[in-house]
Formats: sequence, structure tokens, C-alpha cells
Amino acid sequence: MIEKIIMSRGLEYAGWSEAVTETDPALAKECVCIDFTTPAAFRANYRFLAENFKAVVVGTTGWMDIKDEVVAYFEKCGTPMIWATNFSVGVNVMFAVTDYMSRLLGQFGGYSPYMIEMHHCHKLDAPSGTAKTLAEIVDANMGVRTDIQSVRCGEIPGTHTIGYEGMNDRITLSHEAFSREGFAAGAVEAALRTEGLTGVHEFKELFFE
Repeated sequence: MIEKIIMSRGLEYAGWSEAVTETDPALAKECVCIDFTTPAAFRANYRFLAENFKAVVVGTTGWMDIKDEVVAYFEKCGTPMIWATNFSVGVNVMFAVTDYMSRLLGQFGGYSPYMIEMHHCHKLDAPSGTAKTLAEIVDANMGVRTDIQSVRCGEIPGTHTIGYEGMNDRITLSHEAFSREGFAAGAVEAALRTEGLTGVHEFKELFFE
């Protein structure tokens, strides 16, 4: 899907690899690497990415426990990096709306948040990185710990629903991905935004600038 979007936009495409550490360093120096792998693969490869590529876009999740280590290494190498738990434009709008809504409800009081997230049976992490990001936003604004329920079944691209349960009503906010193409489109957009960028940034920080 990433390749299809790159080609449709007339961008130069250098190819893909399941063994990124075998990339010719001379080629890597001219390329932005878009990483959608596994937590284990990213942990093993991030130093190579930081040392060799012009810039890196990371859509892999499941490595937040070493985030400080990763950020420090990319900054040491002077390699720009954009990361996200979800590169979908719609999900990043949901992050912003969730921030606004949970701030209001946190000020008013009387509501308890919960979350249900559903993904395909091949997804390795649970809860999803997107669910964790949403929960972090809600928890910071409402001073609570959001209960997250995860479902792994079939080929569900990704659905996230946040509910706010009150004494007299319920508010729900939901995002449903129809395919994984939206994630790929956002990742390509992030790759374009690395031009002239310095440092490490979360996509949602750049998204609304």
C-alpha cells in the first residue's frame, strides 16, 4: 500500500526490504525509511536506521518502554524521526477531539471513561498503540485510569471507541478504519514532512501545525 501511494504521487521509490540492515549505506543516506515491522525488529534495527538513513518514519508500536533510549540515539546521530502509534489522518483528528472532550468532562466531573479497540488476529500487541495514546490523553485530562478492552479477530483493520459513562447519559466517540491504506497514506505524508526537519517528533504534534 505504501508503494502504491508513493508511485501514485510521482515520488521516487527505492524499494522495500525485510532485512533493512542489508541496505547499502550509500543508498540509505539518500532515503527516508518507513518502518512498519514488529516490536522485536524495530528494537534490533533502530540503531542501524539512525546511523544510516536520511530520515526515518516509524509506524511500528510496542517499543515505548525504550522510547527515551531511541530518541536519544536518533538525536545523537542527527537523524530526523517521525513516529506515531497511528498515521491515519482520521485517528489524529480523533486524538485532538479526545483531548478537547476529556478536558471538558474532566472539569465538569461525573463521567467514567472506557475504551474498546478491535483489530485483526495478526496484530501482536494488545492494547494497541493507538488505544494507549488515547488513554494517556484521557487519563491526563480526567485524572483517572481508562479501562481498555481489546478484541483480536479475523481481518478487522482497526476500530477504536471511547465511551464516557455518566449517571444520566453516555457519550461515545468512535473511529473505524475501512482498510490499512489510511495508515500508509499518513506515513507517506510524514516522510515528506521530514524534509528540513530536525529532531524526533510525534506525528500528531506536526499534524496541526
